[in-house]
Amino acid sequence: MVANGTASRQTRHESFEQAPMYVAVMTYLGFGIVTLFGYLRDFLRAVGLEKCHVAQERVEQKDFIPLYQDFENFYTRNLYMRVRDNWNRPVCSLPGPVFDLMERVSDDYNWTFRLTGRTIHNVINMGSYNYLGFAENNADFLKTVAEKTQHYGVGVCSTRKEIGNLSIHEELEQLVANFIGVESSMIFGMGFATNSMNIPALVGKGCLILSDELNHTSLILGARLSGATIRVFKHNNMHSLEKMLREAICSGQPRTHRPWRKILIMVEGVYSMEGSVVRLPEIIALKKKYKAYLYLDEAHSIGAVGPTGRGVTELFDVDPADVDVMMGTFTKSFGAAGGYIAGKKELVEYLRSHSHSAVYASAMSPPVTEQIIRAMKCIMGKDGSTEGIRRIRQLAENTRYFRARLKEMGFIIYGNNDSPVVPILLYMPGKVVAFAREMLTRKIGVVVVGFPATAITEARARFCLSAAHTRDMLNQVLHHLDEVGDALCLKFSRQKYSLRPDLYDETDFELDG
Repeated sequence: MVANGTASRQTRHESFEQAPMYVAVMTYLGFGIVTLFGYLRDFLRAVGLEKCHVAQERVEQKDFIPLYQDFENFYTRNLYMRVRDNWNRPVCSLPGPVFDLMERVSDDYNWTFRLTGRTIHNVINMGSYNYLGFAENNADFLKTVAEKTQHYGVGVCSTRKEIGNLSIHEELEQLVANFIGVESSMIFGMGFATNSMNIPALVGKGCLILSDELNHTSLILGARLSGATIRVFKHNNMHSLEKMLREAICSGQPRTHRPWRKILIMVEGVYSMEGSVVRLPEIIALKKKYKAYLYLDEAHSIGAVGPTGRGVTELFDVDPADVDVMMGTFTKSFGAAGGYIAGKKELVEYLRSHSHSAVYASAMSPPVTEQIIRAMKCIMGKDGSTEGIRRIRQLAENTRYFRARLKEMGFIIYGNNDSPVVPILLYMPGKVVAFAREMLTRKIGVVVVGFPATAITEARARFCLSAAHTRDMLNQVLHHLDEVGDALCLKFSRQKYSLRPDLYDETDFELDG
């Protein structure tokens, strides 16, 4: 009952406000205009009036099947290239709460860049997944990492199945299992491969995967590589999921109608583009009801949510044993690299022999391993300090403060109140570009995302909060956001929010999301 009550409160505090109709119309109109100009410029290139910078097929290969689809190439050369300066900016310092950028300019409309030799200093970093601030260069904190580097070196140069299995690898695996509260765990050197290479080892032909429509690309790739049948349910929609589960049980496999060998539900803890949190207790209830398996990707939630940073299972007060496969990465909250799979001992031992990532990939680098160990021990309080819990609480405080202020200003933001991922909806392609450039002139680094990474009418800027952000930093960012929002007319929200949300107790009443 406690878990269900918590789940109800959490889902009610998720916001997905729709923009006014004129915004959608103007967004489609904007894409229509740039597309028309794109075709015009392609015509000018074809008749030789404009130089063609893009790579082209050789004349002797004109009868070959083209390497690139026509519209994909059209989008790249006519839309993306015009705004490419907003991505892939070269960072030349530690990417902590502030960083330095190498200034670059383009003389040919972003087809090529040249460095000016100048550096843009002290840009506030609002884009890194450095949730707890462990991506740092504090010599005192990194002392054990330096010691392990001197002892083991920086690389293993072998798989763990051969001669790359180190004692600190096994120490980390035991620590991860203890931290999450499960029997066993296994670590991998790459977070993306933790999904893409392990899912094919768990399911195959004759199995069914039910995947949330907003799942990460690594989950999608792993599902496709597995050879299992994939069906997609609406984001966090329990009615859609249950309908598919019921149909799968009743109808079985196509044509033969045999029962599915396995039914695997795949979800994420915190969705990195929406800022929403999985409705975990309800999914677990459906999983038990229909005898399915549950795969939970906690890349953005482990360390970042929950009273002690143990992810969405702690946030909703559910038993980790109810989740069959617990996956997470060390690339966000732990300031390192790699990922893990955790669960029952039988599951982990099976993956040690059947996962391609376990058998063929090089073992995790020793300094990276020690960085994860020291960060996890700090979170758990095993380093003898309260620094870990302080950072978790600071992240939660920063998240709620930043979200509340954005709502007051009139921005449309997506996601859950507990999510450190905060998307601000910008919608129109021209505003996306202008927003990113204007924020950089104010020394604020932001990540902007548009079609095809989002729906065509839902381009956004994605802010990631960190425990390393001070209140002064956040206030500075909010001040500039307020000014830029007014200048570019980005405050589309029609909802009214209290100027003092901290006066209210969330446990007393529930707001409609």
